[in-house]
Amino acid sequence: MYAQIIIDITSDALDRAYTYRIPEGMEVCTGDRVSIPFGVSNAIKTGYVVGLTEHVDYDPSRVKEIHSVMHDAISVKEQLIHLASWMSAEYGTTMNQCLKTVLPVKRAVRKNSRRIDPLLRYVDEKDEYHELNPEQQAAADRIIEGFRKCVEQMASGGFHVADTFSGDTISIPASVRSGISLSCEGSGDYMPKAHESVPRYLLHGITGSGKTEVYLHVMEEVIKAGYKVIMLIPEISLTYQTVIRVSTRFKGRVAILNSRMSIGERFEQYMKCETGEVDILVGPRSAVFAPFEKLGIIIMDEEHEGAYKSETAPRYETRDVAYQRAKLCHCPVLYGSATPSVNIYTKALNNEVSLIELHRRAKSGSSLAAAEIIDLRAELEKGNRSIFSDRLYELIREKLSKHEQIMLFMNRRGYSNFVSCRSCGKAVKCPHCDVSLTLHRDGVMRCHYCGYEIPLMKKCPSCGSPYLAPFGFGTEKLETLVKQTFPEAVVLRMDADTTKNKGGHEKILEQFRNHKADILIGTQMIVKGHDFPDVTLVGLIAADLSLSAPDFHASEKTFQLITQAAGRAGRDKDSGQVIIQTYQPDHYSIALSAAQNYKLFYEKEIGFRKLMGYPPMEHLMTIQLLSGDEDMLSMISGAASDAFKPECEAEKAEFIGPLNASVYKVNDIYRKIVYIKHPEHDIIIRLRDKFTASVRNIDKRGLVMLNYDIQ
Repeated sequence: MYAQIIIDITSDALDRAYTYRIPEGMEVCTGDRVSIPFGVSNAIKTGYVVGLTEHVDYDPSRVKEIHSVMHDAISVKEQLIHLASWMSAEYGTTMNQCLKTVLPVKRAVRKNSRRIDPLLRYVDEKDEYHELNPEQQAAADRIIEGFRKCVEQMASGGFHVADTFSGDTISIPASVRSGISLSCEGSGDYMPKAHESVPRYLLHGITGSGKTEVYLHVMEEVIKAGYKVIMLIPEISLTYQTVIRVSTRFKGRVAILNSRMSIGERFEQYMKCETGEVDILVGPRSAVFAPFEKLGIIIMDEEHEGAYKSETAPRYETRDVAYQRAKLCHCPVLYGSATPSVNIYTKALNNEVSLIELHRRAKSGSSLAAAEIIDLRAELEKGNRSIFSDRLYELIREKLSKHEQIMLFMNRRGYSNFVSCRSCGKAVKCPHCDVSLTLHRDGVMRCHYCGYEIPLMKKCPSCGSPYLAPFGFGTEKLETLVKQTFPEAVVLRMDADTTKNKGGHEKILEQFRNHKADILIGTQMIVKGHDFPDVTLVGLIAADLSLSAPDFHASEKTFQLITQAAGRAGRDKDSGQVIIQTYQPDHYSIALSAAQNYKLFYEKEIGFRKLMGYPPMEHLMTIQLLSGDEDMLSMISGAASDAFKPECEAEKAEFIGPLNASVYKVNDIYRKIVYIKHPEHDIIIRLRDKFTASVRNIDKRGLVMLNYDIQ
């Protein structure tokens, strides 16, 4: 038996692995730290096992032996390699891809350069500390108790870190290993299974209930005990004020990850964690891999956000990876949200996660905003063709006269959704993707999938007609109409176009917070996690846009979006109002979000999921097949599916497909989808690997690429 070992796990070339023989009688597992003779002088070096194999491609007599396995303590790097191994099996991705995701890659940072994150320039000199109310205090005490129990178990020997890695030996499927030098080339790769459970909490509080203050109180206690904190946020732009509050409360002890950082800058932040220079790492999903030696708690704010799901391989769900990381470190996980995902709330009702609820707003005198649903069909019937209902127009006028602030939400950027020919009726599409081009105010039509752009043409590319016209509208057009309708108002717009440069989010939000603008227009960037005390009106221009998405999560996402948007109004003593404009006023996700009634929404939504067999009632495996050759993709996906269907029937699993993806072509790559549904997680994983084997049996040349997504 042989082990593949890397010496420097922060090297840019993670595929630079060395093969060593495992001596007779020595037990070696993936993730183990080992001593090995290295180089011509055979100097003893420390390495990490990243794969096991039964064969080598060259003369076995040239292979050196492992000197010893180092069992003194489980290092954080070993934990992360074990985590990568779990991710490889769970998400059907190569060990190499998982290692590159989990381990920070070393990059040179300019000498004498200590990067100051643009966010930190907004850190206040004085932290606005708030005493916890009894409800918040009880929530914090319960979480801290769970943390202390974990510490006591570690100290008393009731839990041993090494025990975390005890488990059965299983084979990594060929679909995970194929073609990757780091992965196991034979059976017997070791997969850790953590048997020791750790506490998980769901902090479910209405908008403005003070969840952040509870986080800060818990962090304080964890740090006092000598432990570190990972605080996950969906993205900086959605939780800007939360990041500022954490950085202010724990001045100088916080590292921040930002999606706009270079690889070198990100590595610098990781090194602050590894060397103990900081106590807290705040960042998006990749922060879950922070190299803290003594991790005390993982906090996942706005747990429901879609940004926590990786869209590239490995397509991991941060919620589940955080739990696996917590089990390896034996520390609690705290999920927080005003609108929890159906998945985590189901776990809470099944007692897999402890539910903690906050029922009232933290600020004295603050209450939930009064919401009104406006039926846009009725507006049209009475002759109002404006994007503003009569009621919204009236309230905007009123708030401007009182010098109060307004937020207008439109979940679509751009000036116009698409440009269509009035003669032949065809929309102008991207030549590389199966989507329409979006018209922007600068007269350029852009593809929001691949970045292709062209100036607005004068003739239809299909029929040559000069009668081209824009249809629909986005945030740019909304901004233009607001300025025309309310010329006295100072207007800001916040979307992907206005925030593409470094510091863009911070600049806009700071201007609005300092009341240098009356109206803030934007996409979902503006409606989540922000606390603007002078905002007394929130208008949702087209609240039901997300209901049309081809996704079983559509109702859930719509409810979350409207509830979060409504939560921005009336967060101080002045009462707030919310106007929800929609063509579907009776849909339960819209009606119940107006009432901010999460529990009733959950009951209706879970009933729908049970009826349709959707997650979390059953597991759903989505397999995407991709190729630049459309005919080859159709042939291989069809033949592989036909060969695989008997396997599904034998396991009593539901198989659907192959189907064209909702966006069939992206950047000249065609995409087909198959779905597998079954109540048992292990059976879903097994069927995924059998389908992959079916594809590879037909596609000998590897013309089709596979992506996996499990829910």
